[in-house]
Amino acid sequence: MRQDKSRARWKWRAAIAAVLIGWLVLGALGGPTVGKLSEVQENDNANFLPKQAESTLVANESAKFVDSKALPYFVLIVRDSGITPEDLANANAFLAKVPTMELGGGKTIGDYLAAPAKTVIPSEDKKALLLTVELDGRRADEVVKPGETVLFAVADTMRTSIKQDLTPTGLTVYVTGPGGVFADFVVAFSGIDGILLGVALAVVFVILLIVYRSPILPIAVLLTAVFGLALAALVVYPLAKHGVLELNGQSQGILFILVVGAATDYSLLLVSRYKEELHDYESKYDAMRVAWRAAIEPIAASAATVILGLLCLLLSQLGSTKGLGPVGAIGIAGALIAAMSFLPAILLAFGRRIFWPSIPRLDHVHARDQVGGRKLWGRISGLVGRRARRVWVISALGLLACAAFLPTFKASGISQEDLFLDKVESVTGQQVLAQHFDAGAGTPVQILTPAAQADQVVQTASKVDGVGTASASAAPGVPPKVVDGKVLVQATLKVPADSPAATKVVQRLRTELDHVSPDILVGGNTAINLDVLDASKRDLRVIIPAILGLIFVVLTLLLRSLVAAVLLVVANVLSFGATVGVSALVFNHVFKFPGADPNIPLYAFVFLVALGIDYSIFLMTRVREESKEQGTRPGILVGLAVTGGVITSAGVVLAATFSALAVLPILFLVQIAFMVAFGVLLDTTVVRSLLVPSLAYDIGPRVWWPSTLKNQD
Repeated sequence: MRQDKSRARWKWRAAIAAVLIGWLVLGALGGPTVGKLSEVQENDNANFLPKQAESTLVANESAKFVDSKALPYFVLIVRDSGITPEDLANANAFLAKVPTMELGGGKTIGDYLAAPAKTVIPSEDKKALLLTVELDGRRADEVVKPGETVLFAVADTMRTSIKQDLTPTGLTVYVTGPGGVFADFVVAFSGIDGILLGVALAVVFVILLIVYRSPILPIAVLLTAVFGLALAALVVYPLAKHGVLELNGQSQGILFILVVGAATDYSLLLVSRYKEELHDYESKYDAMRVAWRAAIEPIAASAATVILGLLCLLLSQLGSTKGLGPVGAIGIAGALIAAMSFLPAILLAFGRRIFWPSIPRLDHVHARDQVGGRKLWGRISGLVGRRARRVWVISALGLLACAAFLPTFKASGISQEDLFLDKVESVTGQQVLAQHFDAGAGTPVQILTPAAQADQVVQTASKVDGVGTASASAAPGVPPKVVDGKVLVQATLKVPADSPAATKVVQRLRTELDHVSPDILVGGNTAINLDVLDASKRDLRVIIPAILGLIFVVLTLLLRSLVAAVLLVVANVLSFGATVGVSALVFNHVFKFPGADPNIPLYAFVFLVALGIDYSIFLMTRVREESKEQGTRPGILVGLAVTGGVITSAGVVLAATFSALAVLPILFLVQIAFMVAFGVLLDTTVVRSLLVPSLAYDIGPRVWWPSTLKNQD
C-alpha cells in the first residue's frame, strides 16, 4: 500500500514538473511576442469596411483619378494680427524643405510622399495659411527606426522643424489633419504594452491580497494570467502578421484585459473549490482531483459561452469588429488553458503552504454550514429563503427603472476631436482650422459620376446644406479628367469632415444625387464614417440575436433545463439594459461626453452578457450540484452561500481589470471601461446575488424543467 502511494506521489510530481517546465518554456517564447503585437496593428477605418460599401467602391474607382491612399497632414500657420509677406515666404520655404527632412535610417519625408507638397493656401480672413503634405498611406506603418513608424515620424519631424523655423517668428503652428490625428492616436496607444498591462496586474494583485490575505497565492494567480496572455500572443501575432485576422489598438487593449480578467476569475473559482476540499481530504492530490473535476464544467462552460459570443462578431461587416472576435476568443482560450493546467500544478507544488498564513486544515468544516448564519452570505441566503418573491420583484423593478434611460444613450459617432480625452496638437489644430477655413478643407467628399451628368452633380451638390464648394476640375479653367466615362467631383464641407454633422451632410448629399442618377456614388473620409455607422447598426440587429441564441443553447445543455436557461438569459439582458441606462445618465450628465462610437453598444453587449452570464453559471452549476443532495430550494440557498464570496471577488477583479482601460486617454476605451466595470458589479451584487436565486427559489423544482432531480422539495 505504501509503495502504491509512493509511486502515485512520484507520478504526480513528475506531471507537475512537466507542466511547470512546459509553461516556463512557453512563457519565454510568448512573453516577448506580447510586446510585438503593436507591430501588426491596423487602425484605418477604410480597410475595415465591407467591399460593397459605397465609400469602398468610390475609393477603388477614385484611385484612377487621384491617389486614394494618400494620408494628408495639414500644417496650419496662424498670426492673429494678420499674415505678413515675410510669413508667406517662410511658409513656402518650410514647404519646400519638407521633402528633405530626415526621418532616420537615411530616409527622408520625400521618400514616403504620395505627391509633391502642395502650395500654401491663405485664408479669407488673411490670418492663417494652410499647407498640405500627403503621405503615401500604404507605407505609413513602415518602421524607420526602432519603435517609430513613418506615420508618427513624419508628424514628429515636422513639429520639431516648426519649433526651429516658424515658431520663433511669432507664428502659432499646428500639425493636424488625418495624418496628425493618427500620429497622436499612435502616441495615445504607445503605452498599451506596458502601462495597461502593468496597471491591470497591479490592481488585480492588490484585490487578491485582500481576498486571500496571503502574499504567495496572488502571485500564482497573476502568473496564470501572464502565461495565458503569452499563449494567446503566440497565436494572435502570426495570424495578424499574415493577415488572417485584423488586430488594432482597441482589440489589443481589450485582449490584455480579457485574458487577465478571465484567468483571474477562473483561478478564483478553482482555488476556492480546492481550499474547500482541503478541509475534507488529507491528501492535496485527492483534494485537487475533486476540486478540478467540480470546477472544470462551470469554468469550461463559462469560457465556451464567452468564446462563442466573441466569435459571433465574425458576422460583423466591419473588419475591426470582426477582428476582435477571434482575437478575444483566443485570449479566453489561453486563460482557460492556463487556469486549468498551470495553476493546479503550482498549487500542488506548494501544497497547503501556498495559503499561508491562513492554511486550511483537515477539519471537515464546510462552507455550506454558514447558510442562515451571521456572515454576509449566510444572511443574504437567509433573506432569499424568507422573502424570495419580494426580493426578485424589487430587484427586477430596480433594473427596469435603470433600463428606462437606455433610449437616451448616444452612439451615433463622434468626431476625431472628441476621440481624445486629453489635449493634443492635432485636435487643437482642427479647431483652429475651422475658424479660418471651411472645416472640411483638405478632406473633400468624393463623388463618382457619369461624365454626362458631371455639371448637374456639381450644381446639385453645391446647393446641399452643409456643402461649401463643389468642382469637377483640378483647377479653374482645366477640363475635368474623364476615366472610363466617369468624372470625380470633389466637394468641400462647411463642417469638420469627421464630425457627426458631416455624416448628416453626406446622407443628404446621397439622397439628392440619387434623384439625379442611381449610378452616382459618394465616398471620401466622411462617407467612410457614415458607412461605418450604418454597418454598426446592421451588426446590432444581426449579432445580438446570434449571441443570445448561442448562450441559451449552452445554458440549456449545461443545466439540462429550458426554464433555468431562459431565466438566466432574461436576467442578464435586463442587467445589460440597466447598465446602458445608467451609463447614458453618467456619460450625458456627469462626464458630459459628446457621444459614443457606434460600436460601443455591441461591444458592451458582448462583454456584459457573455461575461456576466459567467457568474450565473458559477452559481447555478453549484446550485444544481447541491440540489441533487438536498432538494432544489435548500440547494439554492447553499449554492448562494457557498459561492457568494468567491463570485463577488471574481466580479470585483474583472470590474477592476476593465477599469484599467481608463488609463488610456481614448474616449472609446474609457466608456467601455465604465460600462463593463459597472455592469459586472451589477451582475455580481444584484443579478446573481438577489434576482436569479430568489426567482429560482420562487419557481422551485420547476426551474429544472424538463429534467427532474432525484430530490425534490
